This record gives sequence, C-alpha cells and structure tokens, in this order.
Amino acid sequence: MLIEFITAHREEIIARTRAKVATRLAPRATQRELKTGVPLFLDQLGEKLRRRPSLPTATIERTAAVHGAALLNLGYTVAQVVRDYGDICQAVTELADEIDAPITTAEFHTFNLCVDDATAEAVTEFTRLRDQSMAAGETERLGVFAHELRNKISAVQLAFQAIQSGRAPTRGNVAAVLARDLHDMTALINRALVEVRLDSGNTQRRRIDLHEIIEHAEIDGTLEAGVRGVSLSVTPIDRAINVNADPQILAGAVANLLQNAFKFTHRGGHVSLRTTVIGAHVEIEIEDECGGLPPGKAGELFAAFQQRGTNRSGLGLGLFISRKAVEASGGILRVRDLPGKGCVFTIDLPLLPLTS
Repeated sequence: MLIEFITAHREEIIARTRAKVATRLAPRATQRELKTGVPLFLDQLGEKLRRRPSLPTATIERTAAVHGAALLNLGYTVAQVVRDYGDICQAVTELADEIDAPITTAEFHTFNLCVDDATAEAVTEFTRLRDQSMAAGETERLGVFAHELRNKISAVQLAFQAIQSGRAPTRGNVAAVLARDLHDMTALINRALVEVRLDSGNTQRRRIDLHEIIEHAEIDGTLEAGVRGVSLSVTPIDRAINVNADPQILAGAVANLLQNAFKFTHRGGHVSLRTTVIGAHVEIEIEDECGGLPPGKAGELFAAFQQRGTNRSGLGLGLFISRKAVEASGGILRVRDLPGKGCVFTIDLPLLPLTS
C-alpha cells in the first residue's frame, strides 16, 4: 500500500526531492526550503491516505499554506512553490516504479489529488501574502526612495550654490560631495529602472558580448571610484565571450555590485573586477576591501532591506536586486568572505557557444 511505502521510504523520498530541487538554476535551493515543508507534507499525506477522519484534507492544505508562506519569506517565486510539490510527487512515483511497489491505481489517484490540493492551497496563500506585502512594501519602498532622492538633490543644490557663488572651489571638498551625490542619484535611478523591468517580467534576453558590459562598467566605475577615493582595477576580457542575458538587467547587476564595493571599501582601498572562463561558465568577480563580514552574515546579504556594516545609507535593496537580475539571466550570484579583508561577489553565468 502507498501509505506503508511512504512511511518505509520517507527519508529516501525526501533525499530524492532535495536532489531534484538542487538542480534548479534559480533560485538555488537551501536545506531550509525542504527541512519543514516537505517532511510535514509527507507526514500529513500519510495520515490522509489512512483515511483517518480526525485529519481532514484541510489539515494538509493548512500545512501547504505554511509552506507557501515560508517560501515567500525566503524570496521564492510562485513557480518554485508549484515545482516543490511536483518534485515530491515525482520522487514518490519514480521510487515506487523502481522497486515495483504494490501500490494500487486508486491509491495513486488519491495521492495525486492530495498533491493537487496542497499545491493549489500553497499557491493561493503565497499569492495572497505576496499581494499583501507588495501593497505595503511598495508604498514603503517608494516613500524611502523619494526621501533618499530628495536628500541627494538637496545636497547637490547646496553644493552647486556654494560653488556658483565662489564660496567653494570647483575642485575642492564641496565639489567632491557634489560629484558623489550625483553618482548616487544616478545609481538610485538605474537600480529602480532595473527593478521595474524585473518585476514587470519585461526581460529581453539575447546573445550579448560580455566585454561590452564590462567595458561600460569600467568607464562608470572608474569615475565613481575616483569620487569615493578608492582605486579600481579591471582585468582584460576576451571579446569572444558571449552570454544569453538582458543587457540592461545584467549591466545593472554589475553596476550595483561595483557601487556596493565602492561604498563599503575604506578610502584609499582597492576594488577589482575580474572575468574568468571556467569550463562552460564565465565568472564575473567584484572584490572589495570592506574588512570582511561578521560570522554567519553572508547568507543575509541578498535579502531585501538588509544593509552591510555601519553605513546605513541607501535602501538596502542593491544586493537583493542584483541577485534577481543575475537569476533572470540564468546565472547565480554568490558571496565569499575574506575575513579581515573584504568580500568577493561572483556572478556565475553559462557561456554561449562560439558562433561560426
């Protein structure tokens, strides 16, 4: 019977499901994703298959709703919620077929109905919470964005007036503040444009020459590095490297990471931008000299409204948006801590084959 099969092979089913989830390109799976949702679902499913009246289908649906809410909090999409339950179903079916388990057609029918009910409830709860959080979050985000932009504009106006009146030299500290705030305003607006494009789903992936993205990043980055008082080095890139990505979104991700590196690198420090081909992938690395991360904080950097270090300026959205932008290009964004020195952010993208 199916219930005995699930009970006897519970750990194997979970392991297989985790293996399937691990093959996803984006977002990358974590142990936390499956630690509570899948085991709970399997336990409740087993009870449902025993047809115990004390545990109606609603219990499974409530468990699925909790799973949907957890995935939303972790930044997953509704597609991942659906796939999560689909992977469970596939793992059970494949294992049963491999060992020729004595499971009846009626049991499989009940099992598929339970999976369908759980998926629907998870998606419903996921969508409800997402819409609810977006309604509140977008208002808050817009307000913070407008507030920060207004502060930058006010600072620029005051600096310009001081220079215009002759009270400050064109190459002094006031001029440096003016240049820095203008760069910050440009970064704010560019980041907002990338986010709008990502949220609307209006991505336009195509074959692009990666050297164009890197060269533009070097031009803009050199200017900002000078304003921030840090140095920037960029390794030469092979002009034959091509990737499949939306050029605006990928350029926005690289620019965000560079701006983040400049922001947290100490004055007089160094930021490097490297591009390396490894097998069928290309890695874009941005290394800073922020001093390193507190223990256990690397995994929190890519969450929305999280900020690094003691510098609390900004929305805390740059790394969150960068991760979304890289994943929209079929890549992975990860961070490596260099204790006492800094961080290395790596964009990992699949290479496109050379054209003939």
